[in-house]
Amino acid sequence: MTEQAQPIFNIEKIYVKDLSIEVPGAPKIFLEPDAPQLDVQVGSQGEQIGEDAYQCVLTLTVTAKIKDKIAFLVEVQQAGVFRIQNLPAEAMEPTLMVACPNILFPYGREAVSDAVIRAGFPPLLLQPVNFEATYLQQKQQASS
Repeated sequence: MTEQAQPIFNIEKIYVKDLSIEVPGAPKIFLEPDAPQLDVQVGSQGEQIGEDAYQCVLTLTVTAKIKDKIAFLVEVQQAGVFRIQNLPAEAMEPTLMVACPNILFPYGREAVSDAVIRAGFPPLLLQPVNFEATYLQQKQQASS
């Protein structure tokens, strides 16, 4: 009998691929007494970059507005290189769209918070994201 090889999933590297922050209304925006309203956008994509090597990029975009003025705009592309072997083909997409973003999210959230603080604003802690629900919703929309 032949033994089926066990799936292998390793994190090779986690890194910030891109980071930008803009404070277009500075310094006057710091005099506004109102709290900013936040719009948070989350996206991810995965691709094969070598034999058994895959990159996942999680993009977090936060736009903060006070009235009609942008207080700050921060975008982080938190990325990771993952070694994935012996995984059934049907499990690859969920792994890249659910498991990998779950690993990257805490790093991306920290990068966003650091950027916001360095821009002169109070700390911002993004709420957790349910990547499985997001993935299933996207699959359902694509099939309808």
